Amino acid sequence: MKQTEGLTLISTKRFWKGESLKWVTREYVHVDRTACPWLIKRFIDSKAEFIFAPNEKIPEIVRKENAIPYDAVDVELGHHGDKCSFDAIVEKYKIKDPAVLELANIVRAADTDKPGAPEGAGLDAVMTGISMAAKDDHEAIERAGPVYDAFYTYCRLKILREKYKAEIEKTDRKERREFLKKKLLS
Repeated sequence: MKQTEGLTLISTKRFWKGESLKWVTREYVHVDRTACPWLIKRFIDSKAEFIFAPNEKIPEIVRKENAIPYDAVDVELGHHGDKCSFDAIVEKYKIKDPAVLELANIVRAADTDKPGAPEGAGLDAVMTGISMAAKDDHEAIERAGPVYDAFYTYCRLKILREKYKAEIEKTDRKERREFLKKKLLS
């Protein structure tokens, strides 16, 4: 841990030797704290383990469990300026997938209440429902996974529609659907 202007910043620098990493965040997940586990499992560490705790317990858990903190106060993988923790993870781990970058706009709009992607309002509503209906945070992130998979596919489609706009305009609905599905699978 390092002190900066009175704040304790917990670094994510780790020596990782192929074992799964532990990640810790605040309890009672919502948008960012459901989006980040999806991102981590899909693009960084498929066997990641997640710990949810009161904010004041996070530094202790980081020390005891060698866990990487995210979406908590004064951590590297947290909110900075207008960006949310999802953005911080995308940047730190150099994720360049265009659909993830598009999804980041939606997550940021839902999580920060800043104007942005209109889909953010829907994501916020769905994650509110999931977090309230789930028995605990682990169940919430499990239930949220398919939602982020769907948003990720939606973002991929959005990019494909723009890229192949001229070709798509010449097709009927069935041909367009088949064309886009084929492109998604390639």
